[in-house]
Amino acid sequence: MNTNTILKTNNLAVGYRNGKQQVTLLSGLNLSLERGKLVALLGQNGAGKSTLLRALTCDERPIDGTIEANGKNLLDMPQRERSRLLGLVSTERIQAGALTVTELVGLGRQPHTGFLGRLDEEDHAIVRQSMADAGIIGKANEYVASLSDGERQKAMIARALAQQTPIIILDEPTAFLDVASRIETMRLLQTLAHERDKAVLLSSHDISQSLMLADELWLITTDRQVITGTTQELIADGVMNRLFTNRDIYFNPTILDYSF
Repeated sequence: MNTNTILKTNNLAVGYRNGKQQVTLLSGLNLSLERGKLVALLGQNGAGKSTLLRALTCDERPIDGTIEANGKNLLDMPQRERSRLLGLVSTERIQAGALTVTELVGLGRQPHTGFLGRLDEEDHAIVRQSMADAGIIGKANEYVASLSDGERQKAMIARALAQQTPIIILDEPTAFLDVASRIETMRLLQTLAHERDKAVLLSSHDISQSLMLADELWLITTDRQVITGTTQELIADGVMNRLFTNRDIYFNPTILDYSF
């Protein structure tokens, strides 16, 4: 195993329950996430991206297999230990409208504070820096309820940064952002991976930005395989044309995106 590997799966299977029936979306997954890399998870709607991320963050138990982090079974870890190892930014809206942005981001310090969750001077400095890095410090004293969808997403990213975990997993972090903010966010995540040695995994529909900035891709094909590699490797292998079931959609390597 690569010494930079911080998270790996062993024969992982993920899915969901439909009444009494268990539906498997992806199986036989042997994936690894390394420090210092930005990894983009790509696949069409319904392919299982969010389901896989929820399993990796222990938000849902996998159907089969194991997940290891730093050589330990992630599912067996106490919640506090997991929270110091792994930060999550999801697409679900949290009920935090009565909090200011600073208070919301401060919640990211909970794994590091005492029972009462009081922040000291160092904690407050980390919160301020996290807001600055995420581009939301100008809204520090405003209520979350007053934020736009894009601003709320930046605040959630800032909360994950304040958590100071070596692994950050994000489900569609640029979904509600304009073009400029999408690029800023992707470059921020790239910087966190490369300059702060974090392992960053994100799912995205922003194919072009992901292909340009990610160090590695996890591509869910139409036959529900997960193929990994660099952008150059997957393009050379013709794997990019296995992303969509519509055969009229093809990958255009010139623009690093899909065309009709």
